[in-house]
Parts: sequence; structure tokens; C-alpha cells
Amino acid sequence: MAYPPRLFENGSFYHIYNRGNRKQQIFLSSRDYERFLGKIIEYKKKINVNIIAFCLMPNHFHFLIQQLSINAISKFFSDLCNSYSKYFNTKYETVGSLYQGRFKAKLIDSDEYLIHVSRYIHLNPIDLFFPSKNIVNDLLNYEWSSLKSYLSSSKNETIDTDIILNYFSKKNPVDEYRKFIVSNINVPAYPIIEHLVFDE
Repeated sequence: MAYPPRLFENGSFYHIYNRGNRKQQIFLSSRDYERFLGKIIEYKKKINVNIIAFCLMPNHFHFLIQQLSINAISKFFSDLCNSYSKYFNTKYETVGSLYQGRFKAKLIDSDEYLIHVSRYIHLNPIDLFFPSKNIVNDLLNYEWSSLKSYLSSSKNETIDTDIILNYFSKKNPVDEYRKFIVSNINVPAYPIIEHLVFDE
């Protein structure tokens, strides 16, 4: 089903979310995650959006994204989700909608919200590891999110880490961001961004 483009403001940041239809898993193997990540890279090169953070979970995904030209967010997620849906339905011989309707979007309207939503997104995998004794290491090494890009010394052309890291110490922003992520790790939900998160 085709949806008309929604109006997103150029230059603004949005928290984007969608999940599998009836909460079904949309990633069943490492190859599925890799396919989706490959399409993120492909469409990022073609469509004028700025990806700040993302996390792929077994039955849903989150993005923190900035629109840089008219209809770019709608175009990016339409192409990304339609392409992956075709791949998934062909591979697993299924039919019908893979997702629970169109993607959800919430405007990020302050700097404080921006950095806390990035943390919220990067903490999403915590439920997969709880109550592991190595929960911090498990989280920091999760393959299917942008967190590793934030903690790496090498530049990732797909993820713009500077937007968030510029809010932290200029001397060692990577270390400061890591501390920000893992502080009170067992209390990932903050009332301050309650209106910017989704019922999962």
C-alpha cells in the first residue's frame, strides 16, 4: 500500500520507528540484518538525509534522522522498507505487509531531547542481554546499531556522529558519550523524552 508523503521540516531531527506486523520478527538471521544495513548505506548515498543514530531489533527498528531536502525522509524510508519487504517475502515465501502500517515519526524540538533520544535508541538492545553479567560489553558490542560508530576512532560515512558528540567534552567526546550511555544503564527510560518514544 502506497502512502502519500508526510511533511517533514528541512533541517529538523526526527525519531522514526516501525515494527513488524502484529509484532512479528522482521530480522530472522544475521543475513537479514546485513541486507537491511546494506540498503541503509545504498539509499543514504542517493537521498538527502542525515542519519544520526539507528538500532535494529528482532521485530522493530529506530532511527534518529535529519531531513536535508523536501520529502527526503519519506523517500528514504519508502525505498528502504519496500526493498527490504520484497527481499523478506521472497526469501521466506510470505505475502502481505511486513510492517505494522507506515513508519511513526516524532519531531525532536530541543538539543536536550536530541541527545537523550540518541541514548534511548542505543540502549534498545538492553532487554536482549538482561540480566547478563556482561551487559555493558554486550550493549557496546551490539552489531546492529550505530553505537559502535560513536565509539570507534574511524569515521563512518553513513552515520553523522558529530551532531551528538559536539555536545560533549571537546577533549574526549567519545569517552564522555560512552559514559552518558552506560550511566544508570538499568534505567533506560527517561520522563524527559516520554513524549518522543513509542509503545513497543
